[in-house]
Parts: sequence; structure tokens; C-alpha cells
Amino acid sequence: MEIVVQKFGGTSVADTEKLYNVCKHIIKEKKKNKKVVVIVSAQGDTTDNLIKQEKEITEVPNKREHDVLVAVGEQITAAKLVMSLNKQGYKAISYLGWQVPIITDSNFGDANIIQVKTKKVLKELEQDNIVVIAGFQGIDENNNITTLGRGGSDTTAIAMAAALKAEKCEIFTDVDGVYSADPNKSKNAIKYEKISYNKMLEMANNGAKVLHNKCVKLAQESKVKIVVKSTFKEESEGTIVE
Repeated sequence: MEIVVQKFGGTSVADTEKLYNVCKHIIKEKKKNKKVVVIVSAQGDTTDNLIKQEKEITEVPNKREHDVLVAVGEQITAAKLVMSLNKQGYKAISYLGWQVPIITDSNFGDANIIQVKTKKVLKELEQDNIVVIAGFQGIDENNNITTLGRGGSDTTAIAMAAALKAEKCEIFTDVDGVYSADPNKSKNAIKYEKISYNKMLEMANNGAKVLHNKCVKLAQESKVKIVVKSTFKEESEGTIVE
């Protein structure tokens, strides 16, 4: 079974039009006879808005309940994306972190993934479903919803790719790869066709926002091939990180 994991961030799924654009990338892989697993972030400013609502109640929220609240955003995206795929004639199903399940420790707000169980996902792939999974979230051994902290959806994608032994993990963002500097600020920024995990880690630790260092470390440990691509440039080859 040839499996591809794709991850789409908040700007990529921000509204209905962008969800349909995301569908194009998913369908492109599906037409290559790949089994596709998609990890999604919350739409646009959804998480920030949830935190704003939380602060209207308390500045010091219960950590468990904070995670219950902020995990909602990804759930909304997952359901909407499945509906968008269904409308175009593709079989798809959504799963939340606890349904997979993605098992984490109990460090609310910045939990670490302990294990990803793949039985349900593999069963859905065998039935030719596209599987859309809410990123950024999991469940601890006491059945509490947990969230994974900064870069959480990227971490979900890498962990899922590792567990499924996927051929690659495509991280879709608003730039078409990894650059030597921010291409929006520097005309001299050079795009890398390929970059090592160590170089990517160095850049992440120095403030590059393309990939979070936590997910790069996990990819290096699990030997997951990452491809950083643009959601908005269909023909972009992106940057390979391995």
C-alpha cells in the first residue's frame, strides 16, 4: 500500500474556496493511485478566537479544559474538508485525535505523542477512503483530550507518516519551499531543492517558521521524508527535507 500523508495549515484551509483548493492537491495524489491521509489545522484565526473567548471567562484556565476548547478548531476543518471531497465524488472520512487514537502523555498544552495506533486508518484506506485527521490533538491514558503545542499539526503529520510507513509527508504552506531567508522580505533569498534534517533544525531553532523544530526532530528520528510545498502554487516541486 503506497501511502502519502499531506498536512494543510490554517492559511491553506481558511475559507470554503481554499478548502476546495486543498481538495485539488489531495485528488492529484489520489489519481496516482496513492492512499491519502490528510492532517488539518484549524481554519485561519479560529484558535486565536477560541483563546480570546476563553480569556473573557478567565486569564488562568484549567489546563485540561483549555485543551478541550482549543481542539475544536481542527474538528471543524476536518468535517468541512470531508464534505468538500464528498461533493466532488470522493470517499472520505474524518477522525479526531482520540478516535485514531493518537496516544500522548498528560502534559496539557504541550503534550508529547507516545503512540499512534493505525488499525482504523489502515482499514479506511483499504476501503479506498481518504482519511482526514484533526491535527494538533491526542488523548492521554485517562481519556483526556490533549493538545500538542506549537507546530502541533506538523507533529501529528510526521507521527502519522512514521506510523503508517508513508512514502512521504507533504507539508503544505503559503511558501513554495524552504528558503535561505524569508522570500517575502529578501529578494536574495535562495530556495533549496533539498535540505538535511540538521540544516532544517538549525534554521528552525534560529526562528524560521516553515517547520517547527519538534516535528523536524521526530522526522529525523523516524526517517520520514518531508516535502515542503505551496498550497497556492499547484506545480510547485517544493523542498525535500531528509
